[in-house]
Amino acid sequence: MSMNHPLSTLLPRILLASLLYCLPCTPALAESQLEFEETETEAADDENVEDIESSKPLRKNIDHARKISHPDQAGASEDPESSPKKKKIAPHINLKELAPPPGVQSFFPETGASETLEPEPEPEPKTATETTPKDPNEVTPTVSHDQASNPESTNASDTDPTKEVARTITLLGTEIMPGTSTRLSWSSGMQIAGLSQSTPVLVVNGSKPGPTLCLTGAVHGDELNGIEIVRRTLYDLDPEMLAGQVIGVPIVNLQGFQQGSRYLSDRRDLNRHFPGNPTGNLADRIAYSLFNEIISHCTMLVDIHTGSLKRTNLPQLRADMNIAEVRTFVKGFDRMAVVHSSGTGGMLRTAALDAGIIAVSMESGESLRIQEKQIKAGVNSLNSLMEKQNMISRLFVWGKPEPVYYDSYWIRAEHAGILFSKKKLGDRVIKGQVLGVVTDPITNASHAIHARATGRIIGMAVDQVVMAGFAAYHIGAETEIPDEE
Repeated sequence: MSMNHPLSTLLPRILLASLLYCLPCTPALAESQLEFEETETEAADDENVEDIESSKPLRKNIDHARKISHPDQAGASEDPESSPKKKKIAPHINLKELAPPPGVQSFFPETGASETLEPEPEPEPKTATETTPKDPNEVTPTVSHDQASNPESTNASDTDPTKEVARTITLLGTEIMPGTSTRLSWSSGMQIAGLSQSTPVLVVNGSKPGPTLCLTGAVHGDELNGIEIVRRTLYDLDPEMLAGQVIGVPIVNLQGFQQGSRYLSDRRDLNRHFPGNPTGNLADRIAYSLFNEIISHCTMLVDIHTGSLKRTNLPQLRADMNIAEVRTFVKGFDRMAVVHSSGTGGMLRTAALDAGIIAVSMESGESLRIQEKQIKAGVNSLNSLMEKQNMISRLFVWGKPEPVYYDSYWIRAEHAGILFSKKKLGDRVIKGQVLGVVTDPITNASHAIHARATGRIIGMAVDQVVMAGFAAYHIGAETEIPDEE
């Protein structure tokens, strides 16, 4: 290779190398490094532990607690004046069949051409005059899209014009017709343009009217069970048999998911930044985009998580039982224990509650693993919820009701060493019982960890090396149900 480069070509390279070399010395990067260290310190403990220990107790007079309002979600999304652009109509995609993801380039070998897949326009609904000859003097009503797929509903709406009918919903600038399912894509727009990636959004719009249920998974990128719970639940729905809408975002934190990390690329916990801020830091902006473009369309939300930092959770709901609507909502989940937790500021479920959306968090299993038993438990409970909400009608056998734990506490290791558990997740324990032993691998000294009260192990650390103060066992304590009068 020739070394005789003109100065005009070498100079830009020299300047770029100098800039990169000096960049770590800039005040902005020094501040960023300090922020990184502070974030790591805050993240050193399990957020699930902090949530429980900082949770507000159940109020005695819980009927005077915060009430959930239900704003008209359809009004804002369906207003034709809300967007100057013409909305696309989503194509109907059978989610049970394989199909390319939204927005991909489709290559046609016959012609050698490629084009972006665009939604096909929805065919105009046929009227009764197009199918059956009528007396020219007789006025024939027009049959709507949802009525055409359900002939029984035609007569009902004729006799009762005030009866609610299935509606077209608008999400991410796209219209989804009643009785259809589709895949959309959401992007927070915070990536470099050439490296931008979108997150799939699954939508099933039922042929009958009903509420809008949103399911979110992997708000923490290393929580894999929730991804599969959302996928199985959405792909099993038949839009013709569904009342209402189900919107699923299997992978919210795509950055963390690709890196196998619970955090965003800037080491922030996304579940501490809702409802977000359009002019804030990276987490604020991503949270704002998700909340306003998707979550604001929900009337109900289930945010699915797992244990973190080598901890595992019994399938359970975290719910603010101070709220009457939430207390009613959790009764729809089959075989799912409920832990009272008022939540922490910035969490998705607390932000949703503040916005008038009934919301709970579901915890199931541990991070960085796909666990079939925990996934089945999550899918089963979501199906029971939809049946309870009259969204689906299936032959469903309810199991024995799980308890509601109005009080729970974490037991921390008092010594460093290797943790060996004597009890399993879900075991019932009594006060004073040995839960596990921490053994020093050098001195061979062993220290037992005892239960402080009678209850059930609803969360625990897997066997590992622990330091003093590490939260090892989460015990759901059986207490009296507060007076709800």
